[in-house]
Amino acid sequence: MKATIDKELLPMKAHYFLFNAGTAPVVPFMPTLAGQLGYSPAVVGTMYTILPIIGMLAKPLFGYIADRYHRHRPLFLGGQVLTGIAFFLIMFVPGMEKPLPKVEFHCHQGVSDVKFCSEYGECVERNLERYYGNRTLQCQLNCEAQPFMWDIVCEDWLKNNTENCVANRTNSQLEFGASITMQKIENDGSCMFSMIPHDQGQIAGQNVTMYCPKEKEYFKSNCTIDCREDYLKEQLAESAVINTSSAVTMPQFWLFFGLLIFSWIGMAVVVSIGDAICFGILGDRHHLYGKQRLCGSLGWGVFALLAGLLVDHMSLGEVNKNYTAVFWMALLIMGFDVFASSKLRHTPTHLSSNILKDVGQMFLSVRCVIFFLWCVAIGLGTALIWNFLFIYLEELDKAFEGCDSSIKTLEGLVMGIQCFGGELPFFFLSGWILKKIGHVNAMSLVLFGFGVRFILYSMLQNPWYILPIELMNGVTFGLFYATMASYASIVAPPGTDATMQSLVGAIFEGVGVSMGSLIGGQLFESVTARTTFEIFGIGAFIIFVIHVCIQLYLQRNSKIDENGKGSVASASATASPSAPLETDIPKNTDHKDGDGFREVDLS
Repeated sequence: MKATIDKELLPMKAHYFLFNAGTAPVVPFMPTLAGQLGYSPAVVGTMYTILPIIGMLAKPLFGYIADRYHRHRPLFLGGQVLTGIAFFLIMFVPGMEKPLPKVEFHCHQGVSDVKFCSEYGECVERNLERYYGNRTLQCQLNCEAQPFMWDIVCEDWLKNNTENCVANRTNSQLEFGASITMQKIENDGSCMFSMIPHDQGQIAGQNVTMYCPKEKEYFKSNCTIDCREDYLKEQLAESAVINTSSAVTMPQFWLFFGLLIFSWIGMAVVVSIGDAICFGILGDRHHLYGKQRLCGSLGWGVFALLAGLLVDHMSLGEVNKNYTAVFWMALLIMGFDVFASSKLRHTPTHLSSNILKDVGQMFLSVRCVIFFLWCVAIGLGTALIWNFLFIYLEELDKAFEGCDSSIKTLEGLVMGIQCFGGELPFFFLSGWILKKIGHVNAMSLVLFGFGVRFILYSMLQNPWYILPIELMNGVTFGLFYATMASYASIVAPPGTDATMQSLVGAIFEGVGVSMGSLIGGQLFESVTARTTFEIFGIGAFIIFVIHVCIQLYLQRNSKIDENGKGSVASASATASPSAPLETDIPKNTDHKDGDGFREVDLS
């Protein structure tokens, strides 16, 4: 048999591939980039609490505008342009100014040195020696000074030949210059020592010999060091963490957060209207949605992995990761997406006379309300994965790799396996799965999958062991998204497809992901990351049990009602037991079949 290609669907497939390829290099790394800029997990959680709420407001608003004024295509393309530009501009957001590195100055028995410690230990030593070679840096130290230290400085360094020496004995700070040879760095675990030639000191422009006799008290002082070298400052500076109260006073925070808001609005518009356009083109072939959406998983997986490799390659020898390449990737690929999407030809075939009324009737259906609550529950778990999984991995990675780690490569592999081993096969098989087990059973399976996945996360010791766990992303995202989008399209009254997809997406992200981000951020700070995943895992199992019990109760009551209604009701019972009965769908005289319902099997 000769294979046929539906050319009408090619631009849709290209859009899913390119849009996900354009966002994959940036979206997963935003929480870790925020941490690199200095923001605490609580700040990240707060931002990702507000962002989904912005999306929740944007999706129904622009979905309504698209349905009401038939402006699907312009809004769709405009959202892509906004997303690409907003992400690209994040590259220029400045980080927090790092404080001067803190060191210890030691002087005793005629030997002087500085001690500086870093959580990356040997890696920092290797970076400094590789970068500076045999250079000698002229540095200025500002040290805490006790009276006995001034005695040593005046008597042994300055030889009492400075007029201000006596007056300075009451000064709590001692400033002096020193020459530090970067080639002679000794490592002691997480701390390093660099010897200072004792005859190359300077105080107030006067050359001194920094000699401390062995019979005098040990000269040991906490200091800040300024060698006017940005690379040294970057390597040695402690990672200061900005809390929420401090962040809101910083202009660079609002620039960063503002660009994230614009990007989320753009993505919200593209995702909701894009799915509506896709279902509009598919018509009654809802089961084929997963096969269109799997192109997005393919694009996400390929370019997420490529982005992780590029970031690690460009960050060799650096404490902080260099994300320049991924921002350029996002801008260019989103440009190609705009071009491909401009080839889409879609005209809404059903128009609703009262969109808000028709969609509002969905909240009168018990099964639809349960569906919306299920979306919220899935959003809670999804938030933890989207916004905090990589932060957790980087915490685990510190014990294994240090500052030259391949953590971004690992994160790229994680996303690659999520897509190729998880999402892609499940999107491909989603139509068959939904036909076999029904939408409701699929919803229960997704909840159970989240519980297993989170418990396995909480047991991790080596971050690389996460890779096989990510195969479960097929259930927790691939099957979930296909179920959510398909169910929403089926129950949507004619002419409200974009509004309904937007509403469901808004409930999932604006309520579920938003709440999950807030709770996750607070738990990450109040308990350990490991405990946070354990709590969410137990919660997922509890919600799974509740969901199954409610559905069994509704199914039992539905059968009782059918037995009391006679042969007409009995005919409805032949549908899938997990399918919502037609009597659970709000009646609307604008529906396709004239009797208030579309003749579809919701299983």
